[in-house]
Amino acid sequence: MAKLLIAFAVALLLAAGALYGAGSYLTAPTFHAAGNPDPELFATPVLIPNGQGYVAGWVARGAGSGAVLLLHGVRADRRQMQARSLFLNRLGYTVLLVDLPASGESLGERITFGAREADGVRVALAWLRHNLPGEKIGVIGASLGAASVVLSKPGKQVDALVVEAMYPTIEEAVQNRLAMRLGAPGRWLAPLLLMQLPWRTGVTVDQLRPIDAMAALTCPVFVIGGAQDLHTPPDETRRIFAAAHEPKQFWLVDGAAHVDLHTFARREYEQRVAAFLAPHLK
Repeated sequence: MAKLLIAFAVALLLAAGALYGAGSYLTAPTFHAAGNPDPELFATPVLIPNGQGYVAGWVARGAGSGAVLLLHGVRADRRQMQARSLFLNRLGYTVLLVDLPASGESLGERITFGAREADGVRVALAWLRHNLPGEKIGVIGASLGAASVVLSKPGKQVDALVVEAMYPTIEEAVQNRLAMRLGAPGRWLAPLLLMQLPWRTGVTVDQLRPIDAMAALTCPVFVIGGAQDLHTPPDETRRIFAAAHEPKQFWLVDGAAHVDLHTFARREYEQRVAAFLAPHLK
């Protein structure tokens, strides 16, 4: 019995050490150069001041028929959204692609899973409102980008919102990811990761519940998820959709896991998203 207890204690210490390292990695900023935009986009760089320094991005002007802000996923940057920006720009929309704070070329101390990134969303929306007065604005956020815009509580700053593969609560996000790697018992280790949030990032678990902020949205919402997504399973995506007010639309992409949904189902994605945005932005 004593040997079993010692083995259990050693295993627990090893797990705690591994999760401590994981907490450091997951919240570490991911700075890197975005390079040059696709020549077909005819985009120019922008630096938008915010409380953490600035938010970096690209803007490509449209035909004066609305604008779309594009927000990437975790540990990515604006380039993840570039293919979306090309088809939207061809439809006449101005597109603004930004690196969220602590990602790409945007300054920030830590990745905070949407809490501090929301400040970057707010200044990007304000930049669009200032530079495109009178035009309507849509937002497409993928995963972290979706959580960031919902947690920003944009109110009437946004006229249409596409939410892709967004986690409902940080507790569920962590539990799902640990279960994927360690099996069902991995969920028991979630508190060891979550307890690091306040002292690593200054953000509490209660601040990372995008599903609770869905009810505050005042614009039409299109909620999209992957039918085989284990990071944000379909039942969680359905709960997010249920929390939004009408008008709203829902799409589970057949066969898709937690992937770039535009890349996975490009033709259908472009048809559905274009049809959703057009009546609200043009």
